[in-house]
Amino acid sequence: MKITDLKPEIVWKFFHQVTQVPRPSKKEGKMIQFLESFAKEYNIAIKKDAAGNILMSKPATPGMENRPTVILQSHMDMVCEKNNGTVHNFDKDPIETVVEGNWLHANGTTLGADNGIGVAAELAILASNDIEHGPVECLFTVDEETGLTGAKAIEKGFMTGEILLNLDSEDEGEIFMGCAGGKDTQAVFHYHPQPTSPNMQYFRIDIKGLNGGHSGGEIHKGLGNANKILVRFLFLLKQKYPFVLCSIDGGNLRNAIAREAHVVIGIRPEDKENVRIMLNHFTADIENELKHIDPKVQITMESADRPEVHIDNTTTEKLILALHACPHGVIGMSHDIEGLVETSTNLASVKMKEHNTIVIGTSQRSSIESCKIAVANQVASTFLLAGADVSHGDGYPGWAPNPDSKILKVAQETYKRLFNKDAKIMAIHAGLECGLFLEKYPNLDMISFGPTLREVHSPNERIQIDTVGLWWNHLVELLKSIPAK
Repeated sequence: MKITDLKPEIVWKFFHQVTQVPRPSKKEGKMIQFLESFAKEYNIAIKKDAAGNILMSKPATPGMENRPTVILQSHMDMVCEKNNGTVHNFDKDPIETVVEGNWLHANGTTLGADNGIGVAAELAILASNDIEHGPVECLFTVDEETGLTGAKAIEKGFMTGEILLNLDSEDEGEIFMGCAGGKDTQAVFHYHPQPTSPNMQYFRIDIKGLNGGHSGGEIHKGLGNANKILVRFLFLLKQKYPFVLCSIDGGNLRNAIAREAHVVIGIRPEDKENVRIMLNHFTADIENELKHIDPKVQITMESADRPEVHIDNTTTEKLILALHACPHGVIGMSHDIEGLVETSTNLASVKMKEHNTIVIGTSQRSSIESCKIAVANQVASTFLLAGADVSHGDGYPGWAPNPDSKILKVAQETYKRLFNKDAKIMAIHAGLECGLFLEKYPNLDMISFGPTLREVHSPNERIQIDTVGLWWNHLVELLKSIPAK
């Protein structure tokens, strides 16, 4: 079975088209062209703002003209992650999709259902002529995944709707009425390159096979973080055997839990076997710790060519201590909503850059603004103590839950009517663009809902096929049921 055989046909048809368009964050030009071509083909009114956000408008179907205007919203960019050994250029190659039972995934890469399925649903509404709805505006934002810059750039007056349906959630049957805010913290170490010794032997140590995942929606699962595992071993190694650190690399995106990391180190020849034994014991500990959540973790040590230089020993020590001390994971749970992560932080990436620098990327989230600032400062303090240069991103606001939301009540009623069961009303720890919309449009009435996705932001990303039909039916019924003004 192929993606084009799935039902509802119109949604999967457009999702397939979306997967064929390269759309990395900050490189959405081809996707914008695709949307403009779609609007021309279906004679849909369209406008674009300076940031590249697209808004398409469609009038009400006959008899529905007295309904309030509804904004359907999704983001057009996707997280670009692939497995080692997968040959794929996200700037030009289409996503190769695979149907496996009741799940759709990609072949060795992220699928981009986050949030391509939302884009597809909007296109299906715009292209259909048999769905009852009031006036609709379909908003497609750019660059959600690397800073929500598209949503930040939305100007007052670009949209006119009174209700916003965000289509960027990941559990069918759950309706979200709030989300966490976020902030990035970056640390930069400056090192002095030192010539390596021919009297040492050099090895590459790899951490791989981890699931990775979304640093908001999956931070509570206790998934392995390759950066933390790697530096944990380096800390232990440092206590017993002298070594030099030649290179270090781990993780990629600020909103993804690091799946892979590696270092190249130099050790004395007489320590080689003891270091291997030490690594074997360490690997057994990690495998035991992660056996239920990350059973495919691999830790390997292989000979490497002698690099020309290594990081000076003072910076190496400060880097290892700071990375080991840097918090990662859940910091606190909500006292207002049971089971909701309130505050967390993600040690996302460690990268060697030009001018002899090592750049550490982290991201913090919280549904309480003061706690978001506090944990960002906690992370900053760790690196400041180690002598690194620290900076913070602007961040983005959370979306405070509104239990009295009118559209929430309509969504609850339509779900119960369709499926004879109650939807779960939730807040989400992941960041959504809704909080930013409220800054410019404070009177918007909003909810977020979507089909079931798993392991987004990793090459294991997949979407549960049958939930797409359930979610689509709910969306269609919701548009039909919004009461007159």
